[in-house]
Amino acid sequence: MMTDLEMNWVLSTPALLGIAASAIGLLLVLIMKFKVHAFLSLIIVSLLTAVATGIPTAALMPTLLGGFGSTLGSVALLVGLGAMLGRMLETSGGAQVLTDALINKFGEKRAPLALAVASLMFGFPIFFDAGLVVMLPIIFAVARRLGGSFLMYAFPSAVAFSVMHIFVPPHPGPVAATGLLGADVGLVLIFGLIVALPTWYVVGHLFGRYVGKKYDLPVPSILRGSTGDFADFESKPKLGTILMLLLLPLGLIFLNTGLNMAATAGLVSLDDGWVQVLRTLGETPVALLITVLLAMILLGWRKGKSASLIDSVVDSALGPVCSVILITGAGGMFGGVLRASGIGNAVADSLDAIGLPVIVAGFVIAAVVRVAQGSATVALTTAAALMQPVVMGNTDYSPIQLAAIVLALAAGSVFAGHVNDSGFWLVSRFFEMDTKTTLKTWTVGQALVAVVGFVIALAIFLIAGLF
Repeated sequence: MMTDLEMNWVLSTPALLGIAASAIGLLLVLIMKFKVHAFLSLIIVSLLTAVATGIPTAALMPTLLGGFGSTLGSVALLVGLGAMLGRMLETSGGAQVLTDALINKFGEKRAPLALAVASLMFGFPIFFDAGLVVMLPIIFAVARRLGGSFLMYAFPSAVAFSVMHIFVPPHPGPVAATGLLGADVGLVLIFGLIVALPTWYVVGHLFGRYVGKKYDLPVPSILRGSTGDFADFESKPKLGTILMLLLLPLGLIFLNTGLNMAATAGLVSLDDGWVQVLRTLGETPVALLITVLLAMILLGWRKGKSASLIDSVVDSALGPVCSVILITGAGGMFGGVLRASGIGNAVADSLDAIGLPVIVAGFVIAAVVRVAQGSATVALTTAAALMQPVVMGNTDYSPIQLAAIVLALAAGSVFAGHVNDSGFWLVSRFFEMDTKTTLKTWTVGQALVAVVGFVIALAIFLIAGLF
């Protein structure tokens, strides 16, 4: 259905871009000026945009529900299971145990750095949203312990997950672009780290310190009950138990991605039964489900907690994140409407005709498509598909230059995530930031990630061309 919908119905490219700009402007006015709830605002603007761009009446609801449902399919399970795990870590005292260990090891001044380094490691195999949700209880506990703006601790970790997700295989965006452009996945992995780590330092560490000092945000209460709630669940588990619960989903997901890469290299076959079983265990929702069940055992039943208390603790995690899930799904609905209207394709086709150098054109196309329709994955694959004939038809590019082009496109695809990006709402709601503050911090930060990442990728491309 969506393939048939992703086309320019009757409108020209300027008209489509005008509608997109007006829709984003209306959304910001509804949320920031008239204080209409973000969930309602996103639905209203999505519906009006679908009508304005000429999506047929028969396809109207399928388009809206398709964007909403596809986003929820990837987010709801991760957020729900991650929130359950986070609530158990929080109420058992496990988050505090790990916080004390981190502070004793790294010191109070380097606590944000310690959290970010852990996030960079977690971010290698685990997706942005899942990794952030799992780390949040630890970030909350450290911020409460040390005081100061919550952004000082959370922003570097969020950027760490973002740069790993967008630049480093085995995440889907760079893997898809690598395949489309015929690059070597091993080189993309190596140079992806070379791009991701300095980018994190500039944006996550340096810019993160700036926004942490400028915006004094309290620690969110979204994963925490009221004072005294579930005091009987506290047991101060051992540090080893907490580390195991945090590393278990990491290991399972890494197993999945590792087997996928091994199959690509011809080392194993995806048709083998044992491979299919292990890959299923390593699917992110399954890995988180296993971890939640194990946490119920280790933090609940083995500590002598009643089944009703454990159930109450787990259930209490879902109410606060309901708003996060629905708003994120509505953000996906808005992005889905923009994609179905043909706005992204119209922008990409127009820019492709300008005739910029390949690596610059790819970055610009990915960035503009990202801003126009919200999805980083769509922006990256669109840009890679448009660049494919040019790149594959030029045999002068070295393997390193091909990897650099992939990374330049990846940088463009993360540019300035804003109100049409479901990830924007995930950060906004979990950090309990209003829309204006999220635009000033997260959107600007994502723009910086794109620019810094592109500069490094361009430098790699130019240096490789000298040899």
